[in-house]
Amino acid sequence: MDSHRAAFVAEAEDGITDLNNALLALEADPEDAEAMDDVFRVAHTLKGNAAAMGYEDVSDFGHALEDLLDAVRQGDREVTPELMDLLFEGVDAVEAMVSEIADTGEVSTDPSDLESRLREMEEHGTVGGGEGDESGADDAGGDGEIDGTADADSDAGDPGADEDAESDEADAPDVSVPEPPAAAADLPEPVAYADVTIGEAKMAGVDAALVLQALDEQFDAHATDPDPEALEDGEYDERFDAFVGGTEPAVLAEGLEALTQVESVTAVALDGSADGEAADDAEGTAADATGDAVEETAADAPSDEADDEFDAADPEATGSEGVDGETDDADSEGDETDSGTDDSGPSSGGSDSKSGDEIKSIRVDVDQVDELYGLVEQLVTSRIKLRREIEGTDAESDALDELDKLASSLQDTAMDMRLIPFSQVSDSFPRLVRDISRDLDKRIDFEIEGDDVELDRTILTEMRDPLVHVLRNAVDHGIESPEEREAAGKDPTGHVELTAERERDHVIIEVTDDGGGLDPDQLRDKAVDEGVKSREAVEAMEDDEVYDLVFHPGFSTAEEVTDVSGRGVGMDVVRTTARDLDGSVSIESEPGEGSTVRFRLPVTVAIVKVMFVDVGGTEYGIPIKSIAEVARADDIEEVHGDEVVRHEDDLYPVVRLNERLGEVDPGAVEASAAASADETPAADGGVAVDDGTADAPGPDDAGDGGDEAGDPDDAGMLVRIREETRQVALHCDAVLDQEEVVVKPLDGPLSGTPGLSGTAVLGDGDVVAVLDVVSL
Repeated sequence: MDSHRAAFVAEAEDGITDLNNALLALEADPEDAEAMDDVFRVAHTLKGNAAAMGYEDVSDFGHALEDLLDAVRQGDREVTPELMDLLFEGVDAVEAMVSEIADTGEVSTDPSDLESRLREMEEHGTVGGGEGDESGADDAGGDGEIDGTADADSDAGDPGADEDAESDEADAPDVSVPEPPAAAADLPEPVAYADVTIGEAKMAGVDAALVLQALDEQFDAHATDPDPEALEDGEYDERFDAFVGGTEPAVLAEGLEALTQVESVTAVALDGSADGEAADDAEGTAADATGDAVEETAADAPSDEADDEFDAADPEATGSEGVDGETDDADSEGDETDSGTDDSGPSSGGSDSKSGDEIKSIRVDVDQVDELYGLVEQLVTSRIKLRREIEGTDAESDALDELDKLASSLQDTAMDMRLIPFSQVSDSFPRLVRDISRDLDKRIDFEIEGDDVELDRTILTEMRDPLVHVLRNAVDHGIESPEEREAAGKDPTGHVELTAERERDHVIIEVTDDGGGLDPDQLRDKAVDEGVKSREAVEAMEDDEVYDLVFHPGFSTAEEVTDVSGRGVGMDVVRTTARDLDGSVSIESEPGEGSTVRFRLPVTVAIVKVMFVDVGGTEYGIPIKSIAEVARADDIEEVHGDEVVRHEDDLYPVVRLNERLGEVDPGAVEASAAASADETPAADGGVAVDDGTADAPGPDDAGDGGDEAGDPDDAGMLVRIREETRQVALHCDAVLDQEEVVVKPLDGPLSGTPGLSGTAVLGDGDVVAVLDVVSL
């Protein structure tokens, strides 16, 4: 994908999300003027950018969508469920077309039928219904024209146009012309001044570059404040001043007004002698000899040269996109270019004040970030090898210690660059919940908290579909119908909440509903009926264990299959995905009160600290974040024939790794790892295990591994896993050292092997299997 198309797609995707959320706010409160303005602004920007890129189908369809929104904004159409459904359907059509542009660069979707329905809704207030109220249809663009002509053209035959012109003349604002920049002194007479408003735009530099190019092509000469270089860098606050030579205000306003990037224009003659008659004819707005302003709102149509204009713009100059494609405004609060002040001069454009107007962000392709991280991993691996070689010669090097610090800092920076906010995924969920609740005739109050919590891009991408499935279940299975809720003494409107919270090196994501909850007895019966468990097994299970049955493949509590859920697929994939990401998922429920699905996920999957243990002469790794404490295996007891170890008031079953891992071929593990371990671990040994207790021995207390492994009288070591991960204690022969490693997934026949999460290649080239403590 070329850079221009990528920039368009990135902003369009953000705009679609913003439009969905603004429409949701408008639907919740039709009187919310701010929400209406947000809806109209985003739709206008989407349409304008599509026109600039030459995607006429998207632009024309966006024009119809914008006209309907304008009719709502003007009060000519009421916000009804039918209208909102049509608007949401229109947003979905735009999303489909943008997706096609991202994939192929072309639009294959034909939106003409939906476009006709949008026009019909705009003109008649309903679709397929008769003649309805057509008041204001002409003012709202109800003539159905989508050829991109200016609103002034569509008013040409309107008997009320003169009346509108008189109203505009009466309302025309007075404009105080700022001191021109030095470059304006060389402009040919007559000189016109224009106050050009771009509005809020995420590609501010691109929009300004297009306006500047249009000025170059249409007029003899011009000067701007800020200067062109600052404008193309996006260093302006939604508007700028333009001084154009050899033209009249009306002509200047007409030329700028035709650009989709321009939100509004106010033009006057620099000497105050505007041609009022010309302004009347061209703009429908009066400008008299005393310098009354010519003001016009940007036309909705693309110019014939829009595509060439966009191609001429440098997307790298925008400074508006973050590392992972998300876009940010180029200017931060309090760091704006001051334009139109009495102190303007040669330096007022910002070119000589770089310290105050620095570009705060740049756009970097995701693949480049991943490549950088891969190089960091290789650097750290080489550092480990170098240290081991130097230690083998009994030499010491301060330079190597300094290299350790620099490599660690570089590693942390590269990891932070991969982090993106949870909102990148969660912003699309309000629309999802709204659509499902309407399909099921349920009332849902949906809230999101913690959308600023950051996770690794890979984790967030993989977790989107599982979260969608859990939210669908919450609305379909969890929340009851309004009638059932009222009969149970509940509010007829159900509540679903999605929260994300940072907890040390993990993020906890929860989906909570106040619905009917899960009935453990019903789950037991279902498990027996479907052959998942025997009657004896389910009767012996605690309720918390019974809830986990919903993760079994093919298990569903739905009484009937619907389009939303109930096919018995999904929850097993949800658990598998969480485990593949080195995380976990659990369910808590209270019959009649609701349920909570809780995900525990690492902030990043790139690098993890592991403790190496010896099992029958083979080395394995256990993620340190899963370890509660390490102790000698002196206190193992036997209860009902099973080995356990006591910790406070809890019993932890003992899993002997030499028995559980007996069928895993270490040679096969090494072969599987060799294909994918080009770049591997970072290392920083000597990190103590945080066991949370004062007297629990850490790995240093357990020794370095050599003595324990070779002592035939030694009972071995116990690695107790954190309760929230799995209540179990792992028995091994010895505890060795610790390192940070990059865990690579297993390929080939060992892929998906229970108990193994992947492999790590150490600095000396040794391949070590990393254990999955949940599935052991």
